[in-house]
Amino acid sequence: MNEQYASAEEEHKHHSYSSNAIPWYVRLLWICFWIFVIYYTITYFLPAIETELLSPP
Repeated sequence: MNEQYASAEEEHKHHSYSSNAIPWYVRLLWICFWIFVIYYTITYFLPAIETELLSPP
């Protein structure tokens, strides 16, 4: 084998892969975001779209 290239065993010992776990605060941020989206949709968007559909400008 060429000296320029390492074998698979030698190359593998320098790599340690780990998964990218999402931190708890990022999950909490997404949950808060979706709660706000649902609140906004029910409170403001649906009543506004209802009046726009019944009497368009």
